[in-house]
Amino acid sequence: MLRTMIVALGSVLMASSAMAAGRWDGADELPTNPLACDGGAAQVAAKPYDGGQPVNPPDLAGKPITVVDVPKLIGIGYFNATSKGIQDGAKELGNVQATTDGPTKANIDEQITFIDNYITRGVNGILFAANDPVAIAPVLKKALSKGIHVVGYDANSTPDAREWFVNQAEFNGIAKAMVDSMAKEIGEDGSFAIVTSTFTTPNQARWIAEMQAYAEKCHPKMKWLETVEAQEDNILSFNQASTLINKYGDELKGIFGMTSVATPASAEAVTQAKQCGKVAVVGLATPNAMKPYVQSGCVKSVVLWNPVDLGYAAIHVMRAVVDGKLKPGATEVEAGKLGKLKVVNGSEVLLGSPFIFTKDNIGQFDF
Repeated sequence: MLRTMIVALGSVLMASSAMAAGRWDGADELPTNPLACDGGAAQVAAKPYDGGQPVNPPDLAGKPITVVDVPKLIGIGYFNATSKGIQDGAKELGNVQATTDGPTKANIDEQITFIDNYITRGVNGILFAANDPVAIAPVLKKALSKGIHVVGYDANSTPDAREWFVNQAEFNGIAKAMVDSMAKEIGEDGSFAIVTSTFTTPNQARWIAEMQAYAEKCHPKMKWLETVEAQEDNILSFNQASTLINKYGDELKGIFGMTSVATPASAEAVTQAKQCGKVAVVGLATPNAMKPYVQSGCVKSVVLWNPVDLGYAAIHVMRAVVDGKLKPGATEVEAGKLGKLKVVNGSEVLLGSPFIFTKDNIGQFDF
């Protein structure tokens, strides 16, 4: 049964900085690298390649290949958009046959089963967005052991379970955009809560960890109330946001939506509770899902990247890996119309900086 993970801060909220005591629920335990408060870049030490490698892969340089894309789940706008990008890139390349397939719910066990089935069927490459970075690793390593190329996007696995990860935006960049947007709306001493997918979903856990580090550094008086799980489920996300609104009343000034499902559902909950202008919603979501709330003025900031470009970049990275054009130690890779993308953090390909959708620009996008 789905359950709500609720942690009360109690006396911590009485301190001058609510966020100085312990790790936020939903955050991972990896080191953080918060960006400068004034917008300057943090210095990141160069890392050696830390990805895995396929065992005796066939030489398919320039030859037709078959690739399966197994996202967290299928049937939602976000992964429909990444799938479109994959298909656009495959069509442009001309020698890639790509198929998107996966579970209809964000279930790691089902995702593993889909990947395992495609290993058995035989494919040349696997693209994935992980529901759990550790649990997915064994099946991805199995694919590598069979000579299958493995590239992640959107949500990473442990690095040694894939060759490359296409990162939509660096985690500390997303964190800064999210927290700065919330501080602008609710003030430096406002209280907020978070609606996420699960506490183990890798990209969300990393964003939350970086949000905590950045908030402590640049907005230390903001107060975190709690984080709740919503399983990438629209109804549960709405219910969780509604519960937060009812539970905290006037104390709650903002809700972070950490998924493309949680953010519009939270906005709908705020709208139905007639709290627009009183409870801010800042989150990650596709512009089409957020247009009604942004255009009504209930939501002012939506943080994302172009998921069509993310899928497009992922299939180009896969082709470059198969062709031997992207190897350990590379500093960039050609990605068609996107130009050259940087390699960061050892084995990640960076799509670019996050984009903030507002009432002024959201109408220009259709995905």
